Amino acid sequence: MSSASASSTAPLPRPGEVLADLLPASRVREVALVAAGVAVMALLAQVVVPVPGSPVPITGQTLGLVLVATTLGPARSVTVMGLYIAAALVGLPFYSEASGGYEVVVGATGGYVLGFLPAAYLIGRAARLGADRHFLKALPLFVAGQLVVFAVGVPWLALTTGMDAAAAVAAGFTPFLLGGAVKAFVAAAVVPGIWRTLGR
Repeated sequence: MSSASASSTAPLPRPGEVLADLLPASRVREVALVAAGVAVMALLAQVVVPVPGSPVPITGQTLGLVLVATTLGPARSVTVMGLYIAAALVGLPFYSEASGGYEVVVGATGGYVLGFLPAAYLIGRAARLGADRHFLKALPLFVAGQLVVFAVGVPWLALTTGMDAAAAVAAGFTPFLLGGAVKAFVAAAVVPGIWRTLGR
């Protein structure tokens, strides 16, 4: 088959689509996509870098959040995050360092994971509008999505630990700025690159 004919049969992106929509539609697809999203979150949660003086470690979870939300869109990704939280609530070791259980979910880091819900909707909705297809649009979107997580997580951290606002920001926000920027940059380079490949 020539390159021209191969290109003509490639799945071309249309407005309102996310990457997952390019797969053949079926009920099995929907279940598989959500299950895969939960698995991605659980796996990237095991990438852990402790932060001295903070109960909140650096993990791969927010990278997982960005990738899942932009790939699956708002409805599926919010479902993924809800199931991810529910799985940990019943004791599955899906959080960092293979942890889980009620105490972990409502503990000091619980607000960050709760923040995955609105962040997933924001990123997924913007992806449906095409914001994930170009680096210069995707990068600020992915940064904003992570800021939503911190907007929920830092006050929760203060509430559960008794820290004042300044201490909570110092322990639960400032140490994560560089890592968050790197994750946003990586995702903003990878996802538009996938769209370009499919477009060709």
